[in-house]
Amino acid sequence: MSKPQAKRLTNDCFAALDTLMPHEEAMALLRARVRPVVDKETVPLAAALGRVLAEDVIAPRDIPAFANAAMDGIAVRHADLDPERETVLPVVMTVFAGDVPDPLPERAVARIFTGAPMPAGADTCIMQEDVIFEGDVVRIPPGARKGINVRPAGEDQQAGQPVVTAGTQLRGPELAAIASAGVGDVPVFRPLKVAIVSSGNEIVRPGTPWAPGRIYDANHYILRGAMAGLPVDIIDLGILPDERAAVEAAFRKAAAMVDVIVTSAGVSQGEADYMAETVARLGHLHAWRLAIKPGKPIAFGQIGDVVVLGLPGNPVAAFVTFLMYGWPVLSRLAGCAWREPARLVLPAAFAMPKRKQGRREFLRGWTEADAQGRTVVQRFPKDGSGLISSAVAATGLIELTEEMPAVRPGDPVRFIPFGAFGIGPK
Repeated sequence: MSKPQAKRLTNDCFAALDTLMPHEEAMALLRARVRPVVDKETVPLAAALGRVLAEDVIAPRDIPAFANAAMDGIAVRHADLDPERETVLPVVMTVFAGDVPDPLPERAVARIFTGAPMPAGADTCIMQEDVIFEGDVVRIPPGARKGINVRPAGEDQQAGQPVVTAGTQLRGPELAAIASAGVGDVPVFRPLKVAIVSSGNEIVRPGTPWAPGRIYDANHYILRGAMAGLPVDIIDLGILPDERAAVEAAFRKAAAMVDVIVTSAGVSQGEADYMAETVARLGHLHAWRLAIKPGKPIAFGQIGDVVVLGLPGNPVAAFVTFLMYGWPVLSRLAGCAWREPARLVLPAAFAMPKRKQGRREFLRGWTEADAQGRTVVQRFPKDGSGLISSAVAATGLIELTEEMPAVRPGDPVRFIPFGAFGIGPK
């Protein structure tokens, strides 16, 4: 599929002041400047799971389109019921789901089944367990509330209102809502094409025999996993050697076939780090120095219309910075409404007697029950950004804001479950 022809992002989209930028300032800048870069297409509803809706789906009629019974029982006019004593009325019709019943006469009831249309005139459905059928009549005890067990027309959706709004990534419930409106084909954004690139002469893929000085490429797999819930097609560009010509050739090739290039390592100013140099030479590169831990240096850039996201080389730093910055950016580029992960506020089950203020910190942690049965947050005991074991043990990130001088057991802290990124609990 060809890439979008129109220019979608300005060349300075990711330009930022050359200062240590706070987390909230970085998010505000990204939220203001990033927008979708993918084209629209129409697909059958059955093929739309996980795709991003490109246009609102409008209800063509009320849903449900008619008042219907929520229970098996009888349909009756509430005005025909004696509020003080038993009412006995004839059963004059039976209504099944799919029927188009005649109006209900006064002083009569209809036998009705779940989902069947309420006959005109009937305004109350009394469940069958609460009445007594005797031949062609029914005995109805007093006390039934008017309108009970009736689903009114338009209770779920009203005609002319959006059933699902543009920018929503479609799950089963959204597909069901669209199906209930009778829509068989939906306008969606095509999947965002994302290339993942690793670099370094020392990096090799799992399955390669180990040798002194070699490091297995964990970053590719942790980043691929972090993208699992996103509407993206991933292209593996493999491992690039520390050679200027090889890096440039790979970037030129990728820029002709994808929307986003995600790299890890190689974006520093080291002598053999050609990633940053190449992006700057082929397009624009902005190195963001963020007041965060882990992962202070992040690079945002562009080669033409292709966005380049350069992440730290340590696997946990790459993972955390992708979740906090790459995930919302890629979501928006793919057509989603801007989204950030929901935070839970829970008591801490750990202590940090003193911490450096002025930076946003993301610890790896999990929830557990304390002795009183309360849900609390526990942290992994080590902070190293190369410790993949911390991400393995964690079910989410503990977010410590810039102004927190310390954490004591019981203090409220923010917890971001990995499920908030669509990658599920541990």
